[in-house]
Amino acid sequence: MGIDLVKAGRVKKPGRKALVSKNPYLRLLVKLFKFLARRTDFPFNKIVLKRLLMPRRYKAPLSLSKLSKHMESRPNNTAVVIGTVTNDERMDVVPKLSVCALRVTETARKRILASGGEVLTFDQLVARSPIGGKCTLLRGETKAREAVKHFRNEVEGNPKPYVRSKGRKFEKARGRRHSRAFKA
Repeated sequence: MGIDLVKAGRVKKPGRKALVSKNPYLRLLVKLFKFLARRTDFPFNKIVLKRLLMPRRYKAPLSLSKLSKHMESRPNNTAVVIGTVTNDERMDVVPKLSVCALRVTETARKRILASGGEVLTFDQLVARSPIGGKCTLLRGETKAREAVKHFRNEVEGNPKPYVRSKGRKFEKARGRRHSRAFKA
């Protein structure tokens, strides 16, 4: 009697190997970092390539406040974000930062440049530091999306229900309050 192999014994390795996006600029960056990952023995280029190939939901935005908090102990390093750097109005003073990101919002760019910092593109970063020296890789919180709140696991608990409306009759009556028959 034989054993039952899952998928006939062929189990694919996880992770993307090719870019799905049709963005021509992203395609050029992937081509560049594939070359660098192959020709250099430094893990920085391999990590950047892996993150460039990821879906958009894993290229989460990072606010200026989080960015400056991470970079205050590394003032001479360049922050590398494979995603968007956004402005944070709650921050009064933006420190001098060197930032390289796929996208920087207009207000965030103005504030970084006004503080004496610089905003680099990835090809400028590669020209300056092809092996990732004096670079700090950062990324935003991927679990902060609204959609993630609806599918929390049992350990964390309390998933957000998909509700048609937020009125008094919708998921707020029987079973939700002691005054309405019972509270589960």
